[in-house]
Amino acid sequence: MSHKLVLQAVEKVTPDVNRYVFNKPEGLTFRAGQAVDIALDRDGWREELRPFTFTSLPEDDALEFTIKSYPGHEGGMTKYLPELKPGDAVLAEEPWGAIEDKGPGWFIAGGAGVTPFISILRKRLKEHGSLDRSELIFSNKTEKDIILRDEFEQMSGLKTYFTVTGQPDSDLPKRKIDRDLLADHVRVGKGKCYVCGPDQMLDDISEALKNIGVPEQDIITEEFD
Repeated sequence: MSHKLVLQAVEKVTPDVNRYVFNKPEGLTFRAGQAVDIALDRDGWREELRPFTFTSLPEDDALEFTIKSYPGHEGGMTKYLPELKPGDAVLAEEPWGAIEDKGPGWFIAGGAGVTPFISILRKRLKEHGSLDRSELIFSNKTEKDIILRDEFEQMSGLKTYFTVTGQPDSDLPKRKIDRDLLADHVRVGKGKCYVCGPDQMLDDISEALKNIGVPEQDIITEEFD
């Protein structure tokens, strides 16, 4: 079943990431962390579906997506999303996704791969009042690329570890998320490890987690280009 979503507002989050707010059609339900395939509602684009993660809560009256744009991707949908204005429409399929809240732990992401964790952490904070025993490990090229940094830092109980890989003058750590970094942070057997990002990142981090002793059932992954 396809749902028509009408854009209500657009707000810049980082230089290349926007927050999009749409109406919430009756009958569209999802779990925190899930995604949905979306296409532009215009000729030539209705079959061009791309996955985007809900960053609103399932009980919210509106739908929110936090989406990175790639202006250099010729013909890519994310190139045209920033051109949308309130009143424009997109078409959404039924929600899907493997990542959902399975308890406290380590939320490991690079760039836009953090988006499934936004709804999960917001919902857990709302329901429990704190994110004790949870840590966000988040890698970006530069500080200005860090999505919702202020919000994450203000979430009660959530530890945050931000690292940058392309800004030599930053005061943040300049480390890639690898085995050694994970060994410094993850306490094996004390929580789940949530990982979201491109396919290669999932493989590398999952392997690194297993290498430091994290059992496979404690590793929860989702591919996100």
